[in-house]
Amino acid sequence: MEYCEIKLTITPVVPFAEIIMAELGDAGYDSFVETDTGILAYIPKNQYDEERMKSVLRMVEGCQTTYELCTIPDQDWNATWEKEHQPVMVDDFCWIYAPFHQPNPQAKYNILIEPKMSFGTAHHPTTYMMLQLLNSETLADKRVLDMGSGTAVLSIFAEKRGATYVEAIDNDEWAYRNALENIGNNSCKHIHPLLGDATLLTPDKRFDVVVANINRNILLRDLPAYTAVLEPGGTLLLSGFYEHDIPAIRAKAEELGMRFDHNLCRNDWVAVRFENK
Repeated sequence: MEYCEIKLTITPVVPFAEIIMAELGDAGYDSFVETDTGILAYIPKNQYDEERMKSVLRMVEGCQTTYELCTIPDQDWNATWEKEHQPVMVDDFCWIYAPFHQPNPQAKYNILIEPKMSFGTAHHPTTYMMLQLLNSETLADKRVLDMGSGTAVLSIFAEKRGATYVEAIDNDEWAYRNALENIGNNSCKHIHPLLGDATLLTPDKRFDVVVANINRNILLRDLPAYTAVLEPGGTLLLSGFYEHDIPAIRAKAEELGMRFDHNLCRNDWVAVRFENK
C-alpha cells in the first residue's frame, strides 16, 4: 500500500502539534513523527483527502501551518517511517528509543517510547531540555507532578531517577492511553496517570518537584495551581515557550513566591527552573 507523507511546519509547535496530531488521527492518519518545526503525518494514499486535511488545519486556531506532500511507495513505507523516527540521546545520559530500535548500553537511562500521537519523544527542544533539568535534580524518594505529560517520558525518567510517586496529568485521551502503554513498557510502578487538567490539583496533594511542558498561556493561567501544591523549597520546571516569553513567566512565578534560578535555551525554546521560597 502506498502512503502519503505530509510534512507540516507549525508555528508555534507547542501545543499545536499535539492538537493537530489528535485531529488528524480522527481523520484517518495512523502514524506521526515529531520534528523540531512540526510533524510528519502519514496516511494510506487511497484515504488521503486534501480538502479534509486543510479543513483540520483551519479548525486549529492560534497557529500558522504550511505543508508539503509526497508519496511513499509500498515497499519503502515501513523503512521510511522508521528512518524518519530516529532515537534520541539526551546529552550522554538518556536514550529515548522506539520498539523498532535497540536499547543503548552506553546510556545510563533507556526509555522505550511507542511513537504515536502524543507529544514527548525528546525530538522537540522543550522535552530535551526538561530531561536535562530533571537530570540535575535530586529525585530519590521525591514526589513529582508532571503536567501536560504527553507520552509520560518525563514521568518515566523521574521514576528511573528514584521518584517514589509521580502523577502524570494530560487532558488528551489519546495521550493518556499512550502514557499507560509507555509506563507499562518501561515497567514503571510509581506513576499514576490521570486524564484532566489543573483542576485535578486539590489542596491535599503535595509535590517536591512540579514539571510542566505546555505553552505560555496555559502556564500563566495554571501557575497558581502548580505553586499551591509545591512543597516549600520545592522545584518548579517549566517549558513550552520561547525566550522572549521568559519575562512574563518569571513575573507571574515570582508573584506567586517562586525564585528564578536559571534557564536553558535550545533553538529559541527555553526551559526554566524556579525554587519555592
